[in-house]
Amino acid sequence: MTEQKLMNGEKGLSTKQAHLLQEKYGKNVLVPEKKDNFLLKILEVLKEPMFILLIVAAIIYFILGEPRDGAIMLVFVFGVISIDVIQEWKTDKTLKALKNLSAPHITVIREGKEKIINSEDLVPGDLMIITEGVKIPADGIVIKSSDLCVDESSLTGEAEGVWKTTQTIQDEKDYWRKDYCYAGTLVIQGSGVILVDKIGAYTEYGKISTNVVDAPESQTPLQKQTGKLVKTCAKIAAVLFVLVCIITFFNVADLPIYDRLIQSILSGITLAMAMIPEEFPVVLTVFLSIGAWRLAKKQSLVRKLPSVETLGAVSVLCVDKTGTITMNKMALCEAWAIDGDNNTLCKTMGMACETDAYDPMEHAMLSFCEENNISRDELFSGELITEYSFTNEAKMMGHVWKNDNEIIITAKGSPEKILSISKLSNDERKVVEEKIYEMSSKGLRVIAIGSMKIEEEKDIPSTIHECELKLLGLVGLADPPRDGIDIDIKQCINAGIRLVMITGDNGITASAIAKQVGIPHSENIITGDELNNMSDGDLREKVKSVSIFSRVVPEHKMRIVKAFKENGEIVAMTGDGVNDAPALKYADIGIAMGKRGSEVSREAADLILLDDNFSTIVDTVKDGRRIYDNIRKAVGYIFTIHIPIALAALMAPLLGIDSSLLFLFPVHVVLLELIIDPTCSIVLERQPSELDIMDREPRDPKESMLTQRILCKSIIQGLVLFAASFGTYYYYLINNIGDGNVARSMGLSIIMVSNILLVQVNSSDTEYTYKSIKKLVKDKVMWVSSLGIVLGLGIVLYTPLSSFLKLAPLSFYEMIVVIIISIVSVMWYELVKIYKHRK
Repeated sequence: MTEQKLMNGEKGLSTKQAHLLQEKYGKNVLVPEKKDNFLLKILEVLKEPMFILLIVAAIIYFILGEPRDGAIMLVFVFGVISIDVIQEWKTDKTLKALKNLSAPHITVIREGKEKIINSEDLVPGDLMIITEGVKIPADGIVIKSSDLCVDESSLTGEAEGVWKTTQTIQDEKDYWRKDYCYAGTLVIQGSGVILVDKIGAYTEYGKISTNVVDAPESQTPLQKQTGKLVKTCAKIAAVLFVLVCIITFFNVADLPIYDRLIQSILSGITLAMAMIPEEFPVVLTVFLSIGAWRLAKKQSLVRKLPSVETLGAVSVLCVDKTGTITMNKMALCEAWAIDGDNNTLCKTMGMACETDAYDPMEHAMLSFCEENNISRDELFSGELITEYSFTNEAKMMGHVWKNDNEIIITAKGSPEKILSISKLSNDERKVVEEKIYEMSSKGLRVIAIGSMKIEEEKDIPSTIHECELKLLGLVGLADPPRDGIDIDIKQCINAGIRLVMITGDNGITASAIAKQVGIPHSENIITGDELNNMSDGDLREKVKSVSIFSRVVPEHKMRIVKAFKENGEIVAMTGDGVNDAPALKYADIGIAMGKRGSEVSREAADLILLDDNFSTIVDTVKDGRRIYDNIRKAVGYIFTIHIPIALAALMAPLLGIDSSLLFLFPVHVVLLELIIDPTCSIVLERQPSELDIMDREPRDPKESMLTQRILCKSIIQGLVLFAASFGTYYYYLINNIGDGNVARSMGLSIIMVSNILLVQVNSSDTEYTYKSIKKLVKDKVMWVSSLGIVLGLGIVLYTPLSSFLKLAPLSFYEMIVVIIISIVSVMWYELVKIYKHRK
């Protein structure tokens, strides 16, 4: 690719030109995305222990000379595999959509207008606008720059930032150009317009990364936990498989040795299939991915799936004041000149602003100047000789202007810093400090304005700290709290989440805003200077009672987050700047701002707020709790529904039931799996949140997903369901000697009908079932699931398929018995809810 010439002034490319160039050069990606192989997906599913058992069972049926049973088994195997593959495909599709949402974006000029596009859609010839915090996505020529400094250490290894210019003078010995920007480097200061020259593998970064492919994603702790659970169950199933095989072998002593062996293996396989809860990994993946997709629709983009589960455990929420608590729409509300000359104060303030202002405060200041008939032409008509850039350490900035042979330094910044380099008498200083306190108490952000006249250019100080300013006065800016923020904060407090405000603003201002919005302990404040003089141990004690941290720099955030974490808290933290990235990474949940946040902060975060709205954080925490609740409900359901299946397979040989009269054959277990899989991974995922979900304390992160309470509840429910289904089967078997089909149909029908009720009963631990049903009465998925089970039961009982499945049609009376027993075997838990309510 060769360097492109800038066409049409600064109008950039047209949409048609961009499309043609993309067809020519391709996407701006280092490694093209590999397409998943459908057959490999099926093979991955077939590796699971459950499917190996299913196929072995089908082969045994064929060996027994029963090809019809073997064929039916394979049809069911195909059905279960289809469900798993479809669910995985939907999950992959959801994750891909989320990946596209979280893809890096860049602002470009196309057809004369600024437009935000995915970085991968950049083409040579594009004009991209880069600002502080942006990770540059392509190589290009600098055609416009304003204090543009780039960290190129990822390419050059040099830690010092490189100041970019539009000049083409180049040292022949230096490979890296000053008038050129490179992909993979980071803008650490200023802004610029770059003419894209090279993209993708053609960039300098791309040349280095040609042979690098994305590392495979490692399993999350939660996935490892569920995987371990499945393996444990599989080992138990293996032991029981051997025991059942041995018991069955001796129980059918009247059969030939070959048939005894086959029947024993079939009984063992039935039990093993019932014991392996292979749905756990599926449930986890589906719940987290679909949950993340739902959150994305609510303007909260989850970049890392485990954070969906962690959200429910957040106990401390550290937030910035500006833009999170407040609207980030600054307005200058009060100007106070020390000598009464407001015109000079305003003009000096305007000249201290950037000519291309992008900071909200500077926008407010320049708007105030215009309202007072001071135009931008008047402010910026002189020659800008040099400037003192704003840094977090300095907390002030200045411009050096030359107007009609007069040189003047205009400066603005935090009152503490500006006063430290201003010439003031003790009386003047006392008056100024009183005014700062008065303005801050109103919730205003106070900025001090100063100036200094210089005789000759050689006398210009090299740094702003060497200046001796004349303090002209103060301006107060207001950034009003967001509408409804007080309600959101109250909801967090009710949910046991502690709010902590971390701001670069004055402590009095921060405290005033905190009081307005209802943050507790707003009178306790720690400043950045106090933090510098505080040990980590002291800070750990202080954070227990302090909720306002003022005049902090982003580096302080790391210490504050660390102190909370060392106190055992689960910390979520918001951030938007480049320097916020380490603290966002260190927090349990890093939350970056989607609109005003830097690219680096978004990459470091677990969660991106697409609308920069505090209420979205509250909604996200609520949904995170709902998702985790539903995962637990699904886990409990899986245990409950597997207990009657497993015990039925275990009890039959112990009771000496003939192998031809068993309650469940492998084919019936597969039939039940066709019901269990969609129920636990789709239906339970849709359950709405409990009414008290935001009135609880955050859950203990060390607590196991399968708690003793959930396990006990599942075991009791499972035992009752086993007693109902197996007891009915055994009763009908004894009273219909030799006719196992009717008995089997009764027991199987009870499990299938109970399954419909079980989901609704367990949808809430506190609400009665009729309320849960009422909430989902318009949910099509719930109706499709329930009616699907009823329809499936009708097909297996009242069509020719029943004889293939060794079942029999049930009479009207028998079906009524099934329904009554099913209701009793599940709805008894409503009595427990009544007891809880009374208690």
